[in-house]
Amino acid sequence: MDQGRGSVSLNSSAGIRAAIRDLSTENVAELAVRASSLSDVIPLWYGEGDLVTPQFIRDAAKAALDGGMTFYIPDMRGLPALTEALSQYQSRIHGREIPVSRSTVTPSGMQAVLLAVELVVDPGDEVIFIEPQWPNVRNAIQLVGGVPVPFGLDFDESGWRLDMERLLASCTNKTKAIFLPTPSNPAGWVASAEENRILLEFSRKTGIWIIADEVYARLFFEGDVAPSLLQIAEDGDRVLAVNSFSKAWAMTGWRVGWLTHPSDLAAPLGAMTQYMNSGTAGFVQAGAAAALTQGEPLVATIRERCRVGRDLAYERLAGLPQTEFGPPPRGGMYVFFSLKGHEDASSACRQILEGARVGLAPGHLFGEASRRFLRVCVFREEKQLAEAFDRIARMLTS
Repeated sequence: MDQGRGSVSLNSSAGIRAAIRDLSTENVAELAVRASSLSDVIPLWYGEGDLVTPQFIRDAAKAALDGGMTFYIPDMRGLPALTEALSQYQSRIHGREIPVSRSTVTPSGMQAVLLAVELVVDPGDEVIFIEPQWPNVRNAIQLVGGVPVPFGLDFDESGWRLDMERLLASCTNKTKAIFLPTPSNPAGWVASAEENRILLEFSRKTGIWIIADEVYARLFFEGDVAPSLLQIAEDGDRVLAVNSFSKAWAMTGWRVGWLTHPSDLAAPLGAMTQYMNSGTAGFVQAGAAAALTQGEPLVATIRERCRVGRDLAYERLAGLPQTEFGPPPRGGMYVFFSLKGHEDASSACRQILEGARVGLAPGHLFGEASRRFLRVCVFREEKQLAEAFDRIARMLTS
């Protein structure tokens, strides 16, 4: 043995990349463990509804299975039926042509996030991410060796607000990308068409990439689709849009999403897909294609269900003296509120779990900008939500 190198730790974790060693899984595990010992808990902490994927989507996937679609898909960027459906779907909702060459299918929206970050971020590059933000984004940046730089939305009586001037001024020569969640998980904030225009012009001037998380774009309560960079960006612009079938089509367990990108990135993204996962299962893609071609009534139903849940939360909770609510969120499937006297919502979540038997997610999971907030998923059956909110109200007022 070469003694010249000094002693080497036999602890295996000491031998892995520091960026991986420092990763943490931030979730509601502690609360969920406690909930497992309690009875009659209503779990509203996860970003998932209670609607089973509809039959027409399941039938399409089963038909593909029965037809023998169990082999590799030759074009790893996507099943032709799905990439063509994506082109037609996105062209329709965004009002401009988005050709097949601009979309790559991914096994989950999370994979689309990772693909986008790996595509543009070198080790040491900084990525500004707007928070409150889904924690997976920050950790994906860290995973590839980038430096995640949080930028908090402001909050006051008018709700969540992006200080665009401050955001642009915070960019440096180390900034490689800005990660924009719109509609936001968890805050429900939505970038306006004007804010998108300013960001696009800034990207064209500086070369900084804009990575937009548009997973909740169809769960927009003021129109058919939220304002999107894809409505104004040209094919060559440095814009990447992450999307997923999980939310608007009730397909969380299917693990299928897509990334919309400039056409000239199709070849490198195809190569990355080959080496990362060798494509998405064909029968899953067949179900996703059916979701796009037949699923507009489903999207409308889910959007309305989320809107009803949002309004119910405000009706039952917003008037209580202990709660603080901003204006109703403009999109998404969450309501984000705080309790007076709780600067860290973790204790409030524990009290609500114990006292009301309702599971909520604490705001610190989504960044320092929202530590005092609680997230509740409102994509649930109305009767169950009413019971949950009444339990919370009784606990707070007693």
